[in-house]
Amino acid sequence: MMIGIASGKGGTGKTTIATSLALALSQSGKDVVYKDCDVEAPNAHLFLHPQFNRQEDVNLLIPQIDTERCTACGRCVEVCEFNAIIQLGKKIMVFPALCHGCGSCTLNCPEQAITEVPKTTGILQAGETGAGIRFSRGLLNVGEAMAVPVIAQLKAWDIYPDAEIVIYDSPPGASCPVVESVRDTDFVLLVTEPTPFGLHDLKLAAELTAQLQIPTGVIINRDGIGNAEVEEFCHKENLPILMKIPFEREIGEGIAEGKTLVEIYPAYTEEFQTVFDHIHILVEASKAQI
Repeated sequence: MMIGIASGKGGTGKTTIATSLALALSQSGKDVVYKDCDVEAPNAHLFLHPQFNRQEDVNLLIPQIDTERCTACGRCVEVCEFNAIIQLGKKIMVFPALCHGCGSCTLNCPEQAITEVPKTTGILQAGETGAGIRFSRGLLNVGEAMAVPVIAQLKAWDIYPDAEIVIYDSPPGASCPVVESVRDTDFVLLVTEPTPFGLHDLKLAAELTAQLQIPTGVIINRDGIGNAEVEEFCHKENLPILMKIPFEREIGEGIAEGKTLVEIYPAYTEEFQTVFDHIHILVEASKAQI
């Protein structure tokens, strides 16, 4: 089963939930793979402490113009949807920072004057935690603008092909990196907080998963600091609330020390296992409706 952990806004405790769920399932004997897709600021390793023993570059193929063969016909400029290629008189110029590596320019060049050269935009790392969780993450290079290629390669990095459960810790928000992270998952767990900002961004994230037609549930973190509007929204939209985590000083202090919820309060181990059982039921119910 593939579970995406997402949140409409940053700072809701998404990684706190993702790492705690992974650890609880691992402690119950399940085979867990954890993929940290928050490639601009990955931090799950601070809680799960993997020993990285494998690394791979993420390369984006960027067009390179052969000026001897190029006739400046402009066909490459026409097909580039991202304005990464422009024409100045009889000269074709490439802007690598805008290029998405789609290859359209290369395929459409009538003179075969374009070749593709690799540009390293990030790295992938993998290893295993002391709890037996097989862990991998992507890390976008500083200064690079596009996270999606790194996330896509991380998800496709088939070093753990026999995984029973895969947890995708997505970036915050509701933009392209989030879509790439949760796309094709069996279930998305949205982490929110009972505040006006939490509600606003939960609505965006819930709309995203609805568009992707992925079964979705909600965990409310820092329960008690706001109002009941988040719960009212979930009930109205038939979004099951799978857990509430109270706003407590002990939890905040433990997380600041790099502890997961199941390490701060061992009783959460059983609660997260119950959450997984509920997710399994919701996924099966969703399949039955298709």
